[in-house]
This record gives sequence, C-alpha cells and structure tokens, in this order.
Amino acid sequence: MSSLANEEISTSLYYDRTFDCNAAKISPGEYYYTDQDMVIVTVLGSCVSACIRDRVSGIGGMNHFMLPDGASSDRDSPVSESMRYGTYAMEVLINQLLKGGARRENLEAKVFGGGNVLRGFTTMNVGERNANFVLRFLKTEQIKVVGEDLNDIYPRKVYFFPKTGRVLVKKLRQLNNDTLLKREESYANRLKTDSVGGEVELF
Repeated sequence: MSSLANEEISTSLYYDRTFDCNAAKISPGEYYYTDQDMVIVTVLGSCVSACIRDRVSGIGGMNHFMLPDGASSDRDSPVSESMRYGTYAMEVLINQLLKGGARRENLEAKVFGGGNVLRGFTTMNVGERNANFVLRFLKTEQIKVVGEDLNDIYPRKVYFFPKTGRVLVKKLRQLNNDTLLKREESYANRLKTDSVGGEVELF
C-alpha cells in the first residue's frame, strides 16, 4: 500500500448482481488491481482513471486521481508538484501490477474522465489538465492507449473487467445529487495540503 495519504488501495469490495461477479469500487485517491475475473468500478468527474492490464495474463487494475491545483508559475514545469503527484499516482498502480506478475511489455491502457464538472476553478480546466497528463504519461512510458473517453462536460461511471480488457462507460447526463461533486472538491482541497510521499520506482 502507498504511504501517500490520498493514494490507497480500495477495500470497498462487494458482489455485483448485474454482472454476476465480485467487484471493487474505487473513490478519488484510490486504486485496485487483481488477477481475478472481476470488475472494478468508479465514478469520474474531473478526475481521471487509467485502466491498465497485461493483455496476456489478464492482470489489471484501475486508479482514480486528480492533479493538485499547483501555482500557475510551475504548472507547465515537468518537476512541478502537480506533475510529481500525477506520476506517483500512475507509478503506484503500474508497480503493483508488475509485482503481481504482469510484464511491462504486455501492458496496455484505456483512460477515462477529465470532465469539466467542477465549478469555481479559476485556473485551467482541471479535467483537461488531468486528461492531458495521463495521455502524456502513458506515451512517455510507452504504454499503448487502446481506448479513451476523455473531457466533455459529463461525469462517467466506468466498469473495467481486467481479465478481458472490456470497459463499459455510462455518461451521467443527470446527477440525482451533488455527492460526486462534493467528493471531488473535498479531494481537490486535500491535495492542496498533502505532499507527495513514498518511493517511486521508475522503469
């Protein structure tokens, strides 16, 4: 488990009757990986999720993260705190997959989220920043992106089946309550005061 307070492995496990399989639900700042035939579920607003799997073994996982809203002077710097946090959030998942038996040359990714759903941000659209970051990171790491659904104005519910690589995405055109927005705003506020912790292994 990561030592960063906001990057933890999800413990929200349940049985999904719709898909007749075990499921793990992840929230902002969490990730989950598995070698089992199950589904990983999350709901995204401005955050992004990378669904990464070994296409041969079926070992795979999903994260759910947002870049901290750093100062405008360092936002484009490759060593800004925002970029360091994003890199850390991605490497935590990749490292766990490799430790679990995945092979780096077999990794592929599908990425989702980055919707323009948070109000009141005066800096560059946070969803767009998250979407741009995750694509740039995967390109740098030479992990092929085989599917994406990024940006737009709607939240998304994402179902990822690591064994097969199948992903189902539902656009939430109407939210019955503001729980998602409050959760992401709370997460964004926590990121402003948290520092990047733990060791990151770069491959």
